[in-house]
Amino acid sequence: MKIAVLKETRSGETRVAASPETVKKFVGLGASVAVQAGAGAGARFSDADYADAGAEISASAADTAQSADLVIKVQRPSTEELRVFGHGARLIAILSPFNEPESVEAYARLGVDAFAMDLMPRITRAQSMDVLSSQSNLAGYKAVIDASAYFGKALPMMMTAAGTIAPAKTFVMGAGVAGLQAIATARRLGAVVSATDVRFAAKEQVESLGASFVTVDEEAMKDAETEGGYAKEMSEDFQTRQADFVAEHIMNQDIVITTALIPGRPAPKLVSEEMVRSMKAGSVIVDLAAEQGGNVALTRSGDAIETDGVTILGFANVPGRLAADASSLLARNIFNFVSAFWDKDQNEFVVDWDDDIFKGVALTRDGAVIHPAFAEAAATPPTATAPVEEEAVDAASDDPDAQPDENA
Repeated sequence: MKIAVLKETRSGETRVAASPETVKKFVGLGASVAVQAGAGAGARFSDADYADAGAEISASAADTAQSADLVIKVQRPSTEELRVFGHGARLIAILSPFNEPESVEAYARLGVDAFAMDLMPRITRAQSMDVLSSQSNLAGYKAVIDASAYFGKALPMMMTAAGTIAPAKTFVMGAGVAGLQAIATARRLGAVVSATDVRFAAKEQVESLGASFVTVDEEAMKDAETEGGYAKEMSEDFQTRQADFVAEHIMNQDIVITTALIPGRPAPKLVSEEMVRSMKAGSVIVDLAAEQGGNVALTRSGDAIETDGVTILGFANVPGRLAADASSLLARNIFNFVSAFWDKDQNEFVVDWDDDIFKGVALTRDGAVIHPAFAEAAATPPTATAPVEEEAVDAASDDPDAQPDENA
């Protein structure tokens, strides 16, 4: 079985879907691996590294994908890349189907069986395959590092002969994977950290990391929590009181990190323009939801801006700013997925369409759209009043009816 590793073509993407480590493991399973020349350059993996691991280095995407049974990428392929896939090839990548549903129909039309790693179900045996968790963990860490780089003061308290430097106050909005890592990193750097989340269940996790959990009404949050630990929609009164409470809390913070994402939908607005302007000059806000519209009213995706002395960081592809580690973790996620369904006798990746993991990630099969979230739309031809869009915004997505993403 041939596995093809393509070089990423989307602007700003520094990651690669396989590392020399996972290439060696694929070869150990009995697969042949072709890596496009320069695919790992952004993550500092050289072609020689891949060759030493047992890969064949191919000059172009077409050469790499020729006769490939499985193609692995970081992000969804462009139209040009899809044209080099052979009919019947299987594709594994972060496909963001809710942001570009037309791409799902394209996979079916070209006979590509597509598996979206960003739709990996949240079940125990799939934890090692969860790309959203591995990438969000790095994003939370990098958010604090970026904030400290733009913050013109030290984060920890320092006692010197010349006087004492007060510790920086850091507020993390959202206590999923990214938020918890941001809390842990800020605490390690010596900041005084507070955090909030729509799920009261997050309180214990926040406090276990040495941060304080802040909310306007804990009892109201408890009453609005489901047995599974998710949050029901809060009352208008609670939302108003919480917004006022957060606005007052933000005024006294040096660093604010926002992480709230609702898969398949624009990011919720948590920080208004008035809140931004209320912060002290020199403060820093890091918006990890910038690519999906941002949690902060003034965020500019892909950019760092300053408003009334407050710096707002809206960097795109934050995990890609740590390309080597992000690629290594992503590559392991993909290898864990493939190896879990590897037939050692036939030396191939065998798809069990009835398995819960494949039910979650499989978008297309044998020229048809099979994922329930897209199958009905694919079966309904577009009308003059509902034209099919050609382009959409990039971002990893999940169930559009899900609660706020606990990974972000």
